[in-house]
Amino acid sequence: MANAFLLSITLLFTSIAHAETVSVKYYGAVNLNSFDCAKIISSFVNRICYDESSQTAIVLLRSTYYAYCRIPKTTISEWLRSASKGRYYNSVIKGKYRC
Repeated sequence: MANAFLLSITLLFTSIAHAETVSVKYYGAVNLNSFDCAKIISSFVNRICYDESSQTAIVLLRSTYYAYCRIPKTTISEWLRSASKGRYYNSVIKGKYRC
């Protein structure tokens, strides 16, 4: 019984330690617990986080997070595979998928 209690407490603190909330421009605070995030090596796009269940992307452009809604998983997959994350953003994402 004591081991189960200690395990529960350990899991609680582990999940709290990994919780991350970011401030998204025009949107407010967003908890990224349900998002899969990828750090990107790019001069413009620095991180892409995606929640498949809500089809929402939280994207770090330079030093500011932005939200994009109703964005298909295939679009995110193509973006992650693209040779230039900035060019893909400008041609496929920018001005579309507004929340």
